[in-house]
Amino acid sequence: MESRMEPLQKKTIIKWIVWIALFVLLGILASGHYKKLLYGRDHTITIGVFSDSYWEVQNGYSYRILDDAIAAFEKEHPGVKVEYTSGVMKKDYSKWLAGHLVKGDAPDVFFVLKSDFNELSETGTLMDLSKLIKQDDEFATDDYYQAALLSGKYLDTQYALPYECAPKLMFVNKTILNQEGISMPAEDWTWDDFYELCRKVTKDTNGDGVTDQFGLTGYSWKDAFRENGVSIFSEDGSSCHLLGEDIEAAIHHIERLNDLSNGYSVTTKDFDHGNVAFMPMLFSEYRAYKSYPLSIKKYSGFEWECVAMPAGPDGDNVSTLDTLLLGMNADTPHEKLAWEFMKQLTADTDIQSEIFDYSEGVSVLKDVTESDETRIVLERAAGENVTMNPKVLGDVLDHAVAEPAFYNYDLAMQQIDQMMQDIIGGDQNISMELIISNRKINQYLKDMQSN
Repeated sequence: MESRMEPLQKKTIIKWIVWIALFVLLGILASGHYKKLLYGRDHTITIGVFSDSYWEVQNGYSYRILDDAIAAFEKEHPGVKVEYTSGVMKKDYSKWLAGHLVKGDAPDVFFVLKSDFNELSETGTLMDLSKLIKQDDEFATDDYYQAALLSGKYLDTQYALPYECAPKLMFVNKTILNQEGISMPAEDWTWDDFYELCRKVTKDTNGDGVTDQFGLTGYSWKDAFRENGVSIFSEDGSSCHLLGEDIEAAIHHIERLNDLSNGYSVTTKDFDHGNVAFMPMLFSEYRAYKSYPLSIKKYSGFEWECVAMPAGPDGDNVSTLDTLLLGMNADTPHEKLAWEFMKQLTADTDIQSEIFDYSEGVSVLKDVTESDETRIVLERAAGENVTMNPKVLGDVLDHAVAEPAFYNYDLAMQQIDQMMQDIIGGDQNISMELIISNRKINQYLKDMQSN
């Protein structure tokens, strides 16, 4: 009898052990403590961040979004702490980060300024994120505006994720258009439309013989090139192409617009005073603009609205995108945790929604920027004199383009900018000047690659 009872007792004990183990496992899963087993205990990851606004305006919420992201992350990852050094100003940030990179104690994750991205990518400082993106089934690149995501690519490799961005839009003084009996430009307006509108509004309004109302200010050859589909550099930055009818058409377009002001240099002050119909502006500048002590919203009393940039004959209604990036230290010992925190900042809709509350930029996520909640926030912030249509913002972001990314891009662009300033408005033969400039820039790029 006893020999028969022993197997039964053993089975009963085993069942109880299994049940207890299941209850313990369920308790661990419910409490989140399993994440300690997954990520390890008492890890600390560090974040590199600057204290003021990326968009160079006063901002009393510089750490608010980051602090909220850290709180949510630490709650989801028991035993993990996220720390950062406060008080580093944006003007000092590049030097601060470079110093820590040299010493070998740089943060695991850090914000990347546009001016630093190419060099950090070229020198191997940033982690190649391609493998992490490919292996993460929960991460969807389609959630981002593609131009914002492309801003974090260097020579076809994803080295950073976009955190916030700002597209360039054309801001329109609606009051001037209304006074002249002119309708707002259509979404697909062209260079010819743009010129005709500028021509119609440029005039002497008080009869003293001096032109005092103007078509535009702040419009550059870079805008014209982009709108006409011009690609100056090869994808790898090894060569420059400054020849072709599309480029000459862009230069003639700029010259024709400039001629309307009869030699007067129209400035942003003229726009502030309500005397200019059009001015290109980053969306972040618009959001900061209304807070200035002498903002047009408060003092000038004219209505304004934004539209996409005009399209050239060989291009589209496109604009450039300025993007603040987030990268990972290539030498981080916490690759998995660093990646999870990068997603918290850039892919979490709750955190990204806070950009419209505590920053001057735009969320890089389509679902956030084009949501009803964002529309309400923008309408509330715009005020009575400003019409801000989130649909226009979303359409512009869908058609935005990222600037090329290669080593010494900024230096090459500085040289081209100076050449274009000399050509536009000059009396030289444009085709010949472009040939000379093209030869000089290509030699410069060749010299840079050989060094």
